[in-house]
Amino acid sequence: MSHVILVTGATGHVGRHVVSELLGRNARVRALTRNPDATNLPGGVEVVRGDLTVPETLDGCLDGVDAVFLLVRFWNPAEAARGFLDAAAKQVRRIVFLSTLLVRDDVEEQTHPIGKIHADVEHLIERSGVEWTFVRPDGFATNAVGWWAPQTRAGDVVRWPYGAVSWAPIHERDIAAVAVRALTEEGHGGAKYVLTGPESLTQAQQVRTIGEAIGRPLRFEEISPEAARDSLSAVLPPWILDTWASLGDRPAPVTATVAEVTGAPARTFRQWAIDHGGDFRPAAGDGGPPGS
Repeated sequence: MSHVILVTGATGHVGRHVVSELLGRNARVRALTRNPDATNLPGGVEVVRGDLTVPETLDGCLDGVDAVFLLVRFWNPAEAARGFLDAAAKQVRRIVFLSTLLVRDDVEEQTHPIGKIHADVEHLIERSGVEWTFVRPDGFATNAVGWWAPQTRAGDVVRWPYGAVSWAPIHERDIAAVAVRALTEEGHGGAKYVLTGPESLTQAQQVRTIGEAIGRPLRFEEISPEAARDSLSAVLPPWILDTWASLGDRPAPVTATVAEVTGAPARTFRQWAIDHGGDFRPAAGDGGPPGS
């Protein structure tokens, strides 16, 4: 009987693609979720109820599991992961952890708050004795939906800080593709895969690219960091603004890791924008932006 692959975060941007790709490889997939009735996952997925923050809900979820795709949230992830990893170490052969490019291996103490959160979990996994792979992506291209779609659905201007800051946004499908290789193939143990999209783009360039993808010119209007802290606090926590302030106008590093692991080049941000064009257009009946 084939082993089971457990996917946490299976209803998220990356997790859904991990599930889909695993099914395409005829893997047995088990999805861990707090609300099985609301998953809307494909047929063939075994959906089980559980919460990493509540160890007593995890009984049985690891039975027969060979590999785990692990995603943790930002609340106290190291503590949340500790109990799960203790249980996993007794049964699981392999863990693929969705970490972040913000983890630095060249420092004793992580200084970035998000880097520290993920580094703490990485250290727990390293000490668990389970074979591991860390997937460390740059900024998700899909962040653009939460940041800019509310403005593009209402008009043709995106008011945003740090337009000259660059990063190399990565398509969530490419993150999933690398993770699935690590989950299902040999030879990825101990790897720390730094993933980026294929090009460094400023935030202003990303907004223009979205406009081209949806056939509607979008204008980027720079606002001050202070104005962003006041008006965009719901979508821009202070650590993001502080990170951008430290980057200046340097091009973002670009890696070829997606192609090296999967054999296919990373998808461009333009392709991502085409795939997600509907997120940036007004919903039917909204009336559209002025002049549309």
